[in-house]
Amino acid sequence: MGDDTPRLRLHHRFWRALGVVLAVVLVIAAVAGGVGFWTVTRSFPQTSGSIDVPGLQKPVTVYRDSAGVPQIIASTADDLFRAQGFVHAQDRFWEMDFRRHVTAGRLSEMFGASQVPTDTFIRALGWRRVAEQEVKLLDPTALRYFQDYADGVNAYLAAHSGAELSVEYAVLGLQNPGYKPEKWTPADSVAWLKAMAWDLRSNLEEEVDRALLAATMTPQQIADLHPGYDYAAHPTITAEGGGDPGRTTADATGATAANASANGDGSASALVAAPPADYRAQLEQVSASLESLPRLMGPAGSDIGSNSWVVSGSLTDTGKPLLANDPHLGASIPSVWYQVGLHCATVGPACPFDVSGFGFSGFPGVVIGHNDRISWGFTNLGPDVADLYVEKVTGDTYEYDGAQVPLDIRTETISVAGGKEVKVTVRSTRHGPIVTDLSDDYADIAKDQAGKLGIPAQQYQLSLQWTALAPGPTAGAIFAFDTATDWTSFRAAAERFQVPSQNLVYADVDGHIGYQAPGSVPIRAAGDGTMPVPGWTSQYGWIGTVPYDQLPSVLDPPSGYIVTANNAAVGPDYPVMITRDWEYGYRANQIAVRLQALVASGKKISAAQLADIQGDTYDANAATLVPLLQTVGAAAEPGSGAARGAALLAGWDYHDDGDSAAAAYFAVFWKNLLHDAFGRKLPASAPPTGGDRWFAVVQNLAAHPDSPWWADAKLGVSDRDGMLQRAADQAWTEARSLMGDDPARWRWDRIHTLTLTNASLGVSGVAPVEWLLNRGPYPVSGGSSVVEANGWDASVGYQADRVPSMRMIVDLADFDRSRWINLAGASGHAFDPHYTDQTDLWVRNETLPWAFSRAAVVAGAHQTLTLRPARR
Repeated sequence: MGDDTPRLRLHHRFWRALGVVLAVVLVIAAVAGGVGFWTVTRSFPQTSGSIDVPGLQKPVTVYRDSAGVPQIIASTADDLFRAQGFVHAQDRFWEMDFRRHVTAGRLSEMFGASQVPTDTFIRALGWRRVAEQEVKLLDPTALRYFQDYADGVNAYLAAHSGAELSVEYAVLGLQNPGYKPEKWTPADSVAWLKAMAWDLRSNLEEEVDRALLAATMTPQQIADLHPGYDYAAHPTITAEGGGDPGRTTADATGATAANASANGDGSASALVAAPPADYRAQLEQVSASLESLPRLMGPAGSDIGSNSWVVSGSLTDTGKPLLANDPHLGASIPSVWYQVGLHCATVGPACPFDVSGFGFSGFPGVVIGHNDRISWGFTNLGPDVADLYVEKVTGDTYEYDGAQVPLDIRTETISVAGGKEVKVTVRSTRHGPIVTDLSDDYADIAKDQAGKLGIPAQQYQLSLQWTALAPGPTAGAIFAFDTATDWTSFRAAAERFQVPSQNLVYADVDGHIGYQAPGSVPIRAAGDGTMPVPGWTSQYGWIGTVPYDQLPSVLDPPSGYIVTANNAAVGPDYPVMITRDWEYGYRANQIAVRLQALVASGKKISAAQLADIQGDTYDANAATLVPLLQTVGAAAEPGSGAARGAALLAGWDYHDDGDSAAAAYFAVFWKNLLHDAFGRKLPASAPPTGGDRWFAVVQNLAAHPDSPWWADAKLGVSDRDGMLQRAADQAWTEARSLMGDDPARWRWDRIHTLTLTNASLGVSGVAPVEWLLNRGPYPVSGGSSVVEANGWDASVGYQADRVPSMRMIVDLADFDRSRWINLAGASGHAFDPHYTDQTDLWVRNETLPWAFSRAAVVAGAHQTLTLRPARR
């Protein structure tokens, strides 16, 4: 999952404006000493004793374990969700408040005029409007639960304000003293699903990137840089459409660039006519514009994915299934996830919840986890659910199939702290909102597409069609997952989970394992979603969605296990198109290899072995390139960087372990290779970032030593080996500058570190603020597109920015033997004991006990809080 909280890329103007204020606040707090300590700690919640809570019908007990994770026990379902809302507000209300202002396009109300561009974009997409429509679609019971949750949040707000809610409000109060949080509503919760969907929206960046490349490159060159999924070398999740879940690189006959391109999105047949080269600069601006848009779950890219797999009881040492999941999302503090248990004191039709797992602050229920009968995990399916359309607009109309159709026009009013209101006009076609109105950058790509037809460019605009902008039933699906008891009821819940589309793995106490791909996946009349298309004709429109029963699904496969890691869900012959932009299968390949080896050993598989796989650091990219580097190094001048690098790599097992000198050197080599071989030839707005697509690109081109991609006359390089030697020499020099002259002291985790950055104020550029809210750096192992997916952007540096946001292993034989870990901690309050108390364990790939039964919850409780009905 992603799919999607973590770092939001707010505009630099905001940080410059707010930075001075924050610096003054922190200096005053530091001088004040005790006053500063009181300001920071006064928001820490009460977690023992008792509190009167308006609206409760009966007392509710909240047990917290040594990590501060709450397990809530209530007599009624209504009280259960009221208590969850209250506890979320105790621990994370600033995060909740910040998120709802983002999803509603109301950041300007908190932070001033600098946020108007961000708010304008969100208002145009209409996240909040869609959320309000989805609230109206909820069935009466689900709507009641959302309102119960909101009532619990509001009960906490009624008794707390300002710095009593969180230290961030003390800072905000100096810049915006009139700000006061509003009451929570169900729409505030549901809107979060739009943020999830945006961050997990699949291939919109790839669509723009192809248009950008098409300005100057041939279709074959684009195919080289966007190869298709290599079905000969990597597994699919299911066998549908000619897929092979058992296929791995280890047993493949060998892939070539030709067959990889033939499968894929970058082939000449998949591309529409390229935009003219005259508009290259504008296309680069489009890419930069997308990069600057709000992403609540971290930076986009191939490292936003997940691992999950499930093993049948016939293969495990318990005789029951084991399920593992670790979603990869942007790193931030607080963590995107919130751990919780929700338990009815007596489980029955009136109060059906006995569930524990990971959810989101601001949203009721458990999103990933288990109840007393089943367990489930998520990874991002990644269907192509967003298309760009070039629209012919005249005045307040647009052309469609030869007729002029009125635009849908509405006005949005943005309130601005310390400034005047801003009126925003949003225009939409049948496809979606016109994004050209929001930024000249989007207008440029519309001109490029129109220009190729020889039509006056000023008549054309660009619209965005996206499945998340159509109201759907996803919000209510969470309660259905939480109370599902078997495969049939689980699939019924999954049918309602439409956006964002996910890979769902399943296991139950009866021994069954399964996989289901739900979601709203569009069917196109023509085209494959890989390039912008004309919007003035129905030829390229969406004509429906893939029926649920036609989406891939598996129950109890013969292999006894199911692996999903954002790899292709189906084979190339699947009758409907889900996407041309699957992730490339390197993580899925390694997980499958590990499981196959365990099965072949004849020994039963344990939960500890699944945990070990979650920490697997095998680097398939290194396995491809290191043999070539050793050959190049052997032919290089003795004492050169290439020769010394080859000696350092000799005997390396291709694992990106934190203490590995070879892993550190190879990473530096990889960064230099991508820059010199590709970065110098590509637009600055689309640099090679590393990750699985670039693994595939380089692997394919490595089979062609004389490919023009390896040549660079200005660098004096004419072929593959020359480029490898140059990058190896440069890498040795850079590694020495980073880690010293003695390679024996080099370590990958000296340069590959993780800093947990506060999602709202942690990138202010003001050192005292960042010290207050951020944590790290932490030395980490792993890397991009390896199972321990601590991803890094090779165009920027070596720091990890996309990571396994949590890890869990569920034991269906005894839920109390399950294990879990969060990236940071339960609390969103800086300096609270549970702010980052799980991070050191997470870094070491260790987990915490996960109590579920009543006896285990009580035995593991370190603090007990009773929420009592308020006296009338």
